[in-house]
Amino acid sequence: MGGKQLRSRVVWFCAVIFYLLMGHTAHAQQYKKRYLDKFQALSIRLMNETGIPASVILGVSMLESGMGTSRNARLLHNHFGIVGRNTLAKRHPTYRSRYKEYPSDSASFHHFVKILSRKKWYAQLQGKPEYAVWLQHMNHSGYSTAGQEWIKRVTSLIKRYKLYKLDAQMGFVKNS
Repeated sequence: MGGKQLRSRVVWFCAVIFYLLMGHTAHAQQYKKRYLDKFQALSIRLMNETGIPASVILGVSMLESGMGTSRNARLLHNHFGIVGRNTLAKRHPTYRSRYKEYPSDSASFHHFVKILSRKKWYAQLQGKPEYAVWLQHMNHSGYSTAGQEWIKRVTSLIKRYKLYKLDAQMGFVKNS
């Protein structure tokens, strides 16, 4: 094989790899946008009902569900990694999961804010949009076993997708 033929094949190979990578990147961006489009309004509504920042609700769900692509999100409608009962083994004998099953994605979001609203620190943070403070309190109360790494990952998603801008829409008024 001559040098010209080899170069031609290498260029062709690189072009194919580049095309495949670009296609994968476009697909990844597409499902991230779809996830945000699907759950942004629900997160804002829950923020205004509970005083929990939409950035926290959406950021945690994005991380814990892999933007809705995880098995738990797809099969159990569990977007927050909440442990509990499910019927997965009855429906798919080869699957096992320790995570809670919800009748819908929306039910998972509602249960998440209900869990947070039961925390003793909830009343002091309710209606405050400082997502970093919320994440610290969640971490200290054992929400994730990953600790500071979990906070970094959720914070990274909040910043990357500018989810903190959603918190400006907070219309929650605390009933005293």
